[in-house]
Amino acid sequence: KAETRSMRSKEFAHDYRYFPDPDLLPVVLTEEYVQNIANTLPELPDDKKERFITQYGLTSYDAGVLVVDQETADYFEEVLSASSEINSRDPKQVANWIISNLFGALKALNLPISQSPVVAENLGKLLDLIENETISGRIAKEVFEIMLDTSNDPNVIVEEQGLTQITDDASIGAVIDAVILNAPKQVEQYRGGNEKILGWFIGQVMQKTQ
Repeated sequence: KAETRSMRSKEFAHDYRYFPDPDLLPVVLTEEYVQNIANTLPELPDDKKERFITQYGLTSYDAGVLVVDQETADYFEEVLSASSEINSRDPKQVANWIISNLFGALKALNLPISQSPVVAENLGKLLDLIENETISGRIAKEVFEIMLDTSNDPNVIVEEQGLTQITDDASIGAVIDAVILNAPKQVEQYRGGNEKILGWFIGQVMQKTQ
């Protein structure tokens, strides 16, 4: 008849034929005991995620990835903890490097973050080198690869490899002037509307400044 009809109802425990076990004694937990457990619990993932969003301005996705396990969350905050008000690190940049660069490298090496060749302190130093323009973002990725292989301090790597970028306008300008002076043919092409040749000039300057 296409009807739905209630066959029976169950309202009380005895309707389900539940019986108390005579061998189980009642467990009485005092409010003090319960409160003590609550007070000693660590920060739970949902709370930590919410704090990362409000305190560090992370997206819900990034915060969610970082709180998947406690070691990752601790690593993230350790990178930030070494910074100061004068030299504060950008939480979003830190999160990006951990999620994009570090996670990918650790997956390839089949290592947990607790065994990362790049410790939190050194990752923070690498980000400082980018921030103060000692190295470029591209060079930073090269330094990061060396850090994965050696676990060395990025400052030492940059010094030993001579990777410091030139930020002095006068120094760069002198090299540019020399390149232009020695390439009249290419200058003429550029002035004639061939803007693509600008890449050639950039390559020459990069080559001469190493």
